[in-house]
Amino acid sequence: MILDACALTDVGCVREHNEDDHIVLGEHGVYIVADGMGGHACGEVASRISVESIAAFYNDADVTRRLREIYLRHWRDDGVNHLASFNEFRLKSAIEYGNLQIYREAATDPALEDMGTTVVGLAFVGTRVYVGHVGDSRAYRYRRGRLLQLTEDHSLANEYLRMRVLRREDLPHFPYKNVIVRALGLQDEVVVDTQARTCRPGDRYLLCSDGLTDLVSDEEIFEVLAGWSGAEVASQELVRRAIQYGGVDNVTVLIVDAHARNGEPA
Repeated sequence: MILDACALTDVGCVREHNEDDHIVLGEHGVYIVADGMGGHACGEVASRISVESIAAFYNDADVTRRLREIYLRHWRDDGVNHLASFNEFRLKSAIEYGNLQIYREAATDPALEDMGTTVVGLAFVGTRVYVGHVGDSRAYRYRRGRLLQLTEDHSLANEYLRMRVLRREDLPHFPYKNVIVRALGLQDEVVVDTQARTCRPGDRYLLCSDGLTDLVSDEEIFEVLAGWSGAEVASQELVRRAIQYGGVDNVTVLIVDAHARNGEPA
């Protein structure tokens, strides 16, 4: 599988700082978007630490070796491992490592004590793609005329929807729709949601912060992913629409297009 990726970020029309961050680790097939939170620009510190820590985790061969040993030992001891593969375990562990680095940094500086960040990531290995996330930054997949939201927001609004306290049509007027119930950096441990999917040639994946999804509907996201050729052009169009609709938050878009290698079935 050949992956073509483009990431774009914009401060928007209202905020003074861009607290979003992202990273593309093409050699590992890993793509991450983070959306920081916290006063006095702490959010940009948290999101930066998260993506840098995840990159360091993947780039350290010794960490990878030791992590594989841990995975195999637990699989042998337990007989069953709920994670589909080492690669899912690796993505989960990388995000947990990012959480711990943020938490430790905040503990050293009172000015950073309330910082945190969402994170959403993809790890491509062969014909599989692994998804990991914490918070309300999202992952979508466009495949053959259908758009699927791969992640479920860890937000108060989504909890209310699940409990049927809130109706979907009421979301635009819900005053706490941006309150998240899970984030990196708030505690020394965090629950990371992960999943494994099959990746096919022609798939298009989108990672984004809520600066996009709060303003651009799923219908418009579908329109762009289906109609704009090339990851760069599609990313530019999504960011343009978020800015056009007010740009009230930082917006980050990362698109990954999957293509067949020569000789592979399309």
